[in-house]
Amino acid sequence: MPKVSSVVVPYAAYLRVYEPLAAFPEPERTHWARYARRPERPTYQDELRRSLADLLPTPPIPVPVHESGDAFVLEADGVVCVCPWRTRLRGWQALQELPEELPKPVLEAVLPEVVRRQAAQDYERWLARNPDARPWIRTATWQVPVNWFVLVSDEERRYEKGTAQVPPLLRYRTPMVQARRRVARALRTLKDAMGEGPLIDGLVDVGSWLEDFHPRSLVELDYGGLVHTVPAGDLEGDRSAADVAEGIEALRRGDGAAAGAAYARLVERWRAVRDRRSAN
Repeated sequence: MPKVSSVVVPYAAYLRVYEPLAAFPEPERTHWARYARRPERPTYQDELRRSLADLLPTPPIPVPVHESGDAFVLEADGVVCVCPWRTRLRGWQALQELPEELPKPVLEAVLPEVVRRQAAQDYERWLARNPDARPWIRTATWQVPVNWFVLVSDEERRYEKGTAQVPPLLRYRTPMVQARRRVARALRTLKDAMGEGPLIDGLVDVGSWLEDFHPRSLVELDYGGLVHTVPAGDLEGDRSAADVAEGIEALRRGDGAAAGAAYARLVERWRAVRDRRSAN
């Protein structure tokens, strides 16, 4: 499949759920079974380039006219698992968040209000026909949300330095049952220690999202294009999941000093990424 461009698009990290083929109803199951047998499939960079290309026409196309038939595919223990792109649904959801992410003049220049209003109306009509729809992919720009690290462990970390032709890779992958268990344990600890807060709210949200998927699914946290915003040495030494786990365990023990130290390491590690975001 031809790429829109060979240019690397950075800034975005991803949380994905891969469901086994058995989780999909027919005829979608047959579609994904055939799709999984393709010798070549597009990458997350191809998906992002297509989305950015849609913003170039006048007026821009904020949401694809048709839903994508592409997906990410992996095989685990002989079971084929699929993560549909669902770019149309995710486009609508991202559009709702844009007013909080961009200053109004910038937002108006990129996506005029009349375009956003039409897209919102289209989404309302579509949602009325598909009330249970949910995306298999969550995206974060210029960061990896702290609550995502709760789902994984340092032992599940995979890092590849990359080459001149292949970019570096940093991701975690864990069984769904393990991710749900970690969310539940972390929530108990955080509620006992803090009562309430944005980290708890984020965990409740991501935990509810995970409940919608097949129990034999896999959860993947992928740094995606963020690997291009972090110096190679810092990326190799990035142990953010370990710091989050250590901080939560310290809170469980009642050791506020150790929890604070773990959080300080996390903040310092991501400071450079935040600084680059501000510079842009």
